[in-house]
Amino acid sequence: MAAVSLRLGDLVKWAAVLPANLFPAFILQIVNPPKDLKKPRGKKCFFVKFFGTEDHAWIKVEQLKPYHAHKEEMIKINKGKRFQQAVDAVEEFLRRAKGKDQTSSHNSADDKNRRNSSEERSRPNSGDEKRKLSLSEGKVKKNMGEGKKRVSSGSSERGSKSPLKRAQEQSPRKRGRPPKDEKDLTIPESSTVKGMMAGPMAAFKWQPTASEVRSSPPAVCYQAITKKLKICEEETGSTSIQAADSTAVNGSITPTDKKIGFLGLGLMGSGIVSNLLKMGHTVTVWNRTAEKCDLFIQEGARLGRTPAEVVSTCDITFACVSDPKAAKDLVLGPSGVLQGIRPGKCYVDMSTVDADTVTELAQVIVSRGGRFLEAPVSGNQQLSNDGMLVILAAGDRGLYEDCSSCFQAMGKTSFFLGEVGNAAKMMLIVNMVQGSFMATIAEGLTLAQVTGQSQQTLLDILNQGQLASIFLDQKCQNILQGNFKPDFYLKYIQKDLRLAIALGDAVNHPTPMAAAANEVYKRAKALDQSDNDMSAVYRAYIH
Repeated sequence: MAAVSLRLGDLVKWAAVLPANLFPAFILQIVNPPKDLKKPRGKKCFFVKFFGTEDHAWIKVEQLKPYHAHKEEMIKINKGKRFQQAVDAVEEFLRRAKGKDQTSSHNSADDKNRRNSSEERSRPNSGDEKRKLSLSEGKVKKNMGEGKKRVSSGSSERGSKSPLKRAQEQSPRKRGRPPKDEKDLTIPESSTVKGMMAGPMAAFKWQPTASEVRSSPPAVCYQAITKKLKICEEETGSTSIQAADSTAVNGSITPTDKKIGFLGLGLMGSGIVSNLLKMGHTVTVWNRTAEKCDLFIQEGARLGRTPAEVVSTCDITFACVSDPKAAKDLVLGPSGVLQGIRPGKCYVDMSTVDADTVTELAQVIVSRGGRFLEAPVSGNQQLSNDGMLVILAAGDRGLYEDCSSCFQAMGKTSFFLGEVGNAAKMMLIVNMVQGSFMATIAEGLTLAQVTGQSQQTLLDILNQGQLASIFLDQKCQNILQGNFKPDFYLKYIQKDLRLAIALGDAVNHPTPMAAAANEVYKRAKALDQSDNDMSAVYRAYIH
């Protein structure tokens, strides 16, 4: 098959080799990369814009195919909502481009006609009108003469340029039209591309405050990834960062040149690794079940034989496993992480565990000269695949910043919560609220059923009220359709409820709502629902 020549401005499809649930079809346009963005080393790549999501990335040339030649094939195979949004965006782009070409030829004639018409209307057609016009002109000239000195004195202080023009000239960002040969081939840069010009972490500067020196309360940093940010200082003196513009998510990313390792390819880990590879990171993977690594090896990941080998050959190693026991075994077990730790090696634990476990792991990593960061994530399988997770981090602040491009690839928002243990506590509280809410949803739907009310109507009412959310709608739809394919395992949300209750016990704080929800999940587990989605807690109410 002859190679297809691609050039700037072409519409293309991304022919990824992974399954659609990990890498759905994407429609792209080849565009100019920002000047500061370095091209990845190795095979030939094009810088592309993703239609429908407005993301940008470097993609290998052999993975790109012309859009128009494969359009019908793509539409038949891909039925997802995101793909349809991309198709709609492409068609709108083509429609506007076509309309622009059709109307441009008429602009000069229309402008000329409008000017002629305006001149006809303004031309005096009688002696009286001419005299009135002459008198008006005389008054204007007189007024201009009287005000000339005032204008001159004012302009000497401020300069002869308008405030808008002065502001434009003072702006560090240069403006101008693209070259003629590229004008019709490129699209305007999104705020995402402009925002990353100075580097992925240049959106904010961390200013230490007195609260950072104290262990309590912790300094909190909220970084809305690739968004415009503003810094707000609260009465407590702690510094937080809040999003000022929510339009750009997962935009153009400059991948770190550090070698990345990843341990654990479960529901969450698979999506995370997919996005790391998509954004150009060099990744070495390991999983207890080695077959799960094959798909990622095909896409360019490297295979590590043991956790120790991955850590020893990579600069930063991430891990995402199921529970505290698995997290400890991964670090302390045979050929575990600890055996590969040397001074300067970095370990990031993304598992949802208790504060005691993560503190113990941090201590053993640091004792070998390593750097440690906990970074559990809030989300589910779909959000992981979409790169829209919320990341809660704590520990080594410098390592948090070193992970910036990785966090941008996998998530939409990251929080830095201070010392080790804080992220674990916060994550358990978040999942406690989520798990309790899910149990309440199931309870409400079953109560509606036994009292003769429509469950669908209940959902419609909830979706129109203050409780409306994607979570509510998706979980209710799961229940109404009897579809409990795991997006967040029921056994894991029950584990998190149990750990959250223990956290409350440790500080003598009552958690009666979480305790009640935990009992319902335990009953669902007894009904063999552990490996189903958390929404299967519904079955605990109907059996």
